[in-house]
Amino acid sequence: MQIAAGKFKAQCLQIMDKVQREHCSVVITKRGKPCAKLVPAEEEPTPALFGYLGGKLQIEGDIVGPLNEAWDADA
Repeated sequence: MQIAAGKFKAQCLQIMDKVQREHCSVVITKRGKPCAKLVPAEEEPTPALFGYLGGKLQIEGDIVGPLNEAWDADA
């Protein structure tokens, strides 16, 4: 669907409701040339970097205990 900027300005809220309800997009034009596109917002946000691999890795053994190995820095 395409709509002129002036008409979009006058009917903005109704058009936003339609885009959300029907999951369609609207191209907004100025002087007949596309200048913006209104699309429905994503229902689920993209996953954050922290926790992205949650449940995909398996920890084996004690990861916080001492290693019982001498370090060069201890010398």
